[in-house]
Amino acid sequence: MAENVLAVNDANFEAEVITASQTQPVVVDFWAEWCRPCHMLAPTVAEVAQDYAGKVKVTKLNVDEAMNSAGRFNIRGIPTLLVFKGGQVVGQIVGAVPKEHITKELDRHLG
Repeated sequence: MAENVLAVNDANFEAEVITASQTQPVVVDFWAEWCRPCHMLAPTVAEVAQDYAGKVKVTKLNVDEAMNSAGRFNIRGIPTLLVFKGGQVVGQIVGAVPKEHITKELDRHLG
């Protein structure tokens, strides 16, 4: 996993995502080991984490290991990226999308 991307799970989701999103936007990449599109998106997510370091916190959540958090946000297909701000979901991207699609969504929630 990229150095700027933090792994989250059911145990630390509240602190690392919900609480952290009070001070800066937090992206959660919902993925699974068996999901090919998830692996295709991973380098893009790592690039975004690098580009937005200090402005946006980027995390990954394995849906097979953290089913409670995935269920809580009705994750039906992966990869899904959720953007949290102020403890709420403010953006959602589903599928292996181009980097520009992700940065455009993030830019809406900055500043």
